[in-house]
Amino acid sequence: MSVIYVLLPVAALLAAAAVTAFIVAVRRGQFDDLDTPAVRILHDDEDEPKHP
Repeated sequence: MSVIYVLLPVAALLAAAAVTAFIVAVRRGQFDDLDTPAVRILHDDEDEPKHP
């Protein structure tokens, strides 16, 4: 039973850290454009020379 007294605050701190990290990421704009990075790999780069 005494383990709960340790695990409950540790779990609360981890949850608070995850929520804080998510809020910081949203405010810095990391979730603004979710579509472009996924399809960027599909576009050909025509600037690079082709090797034989």
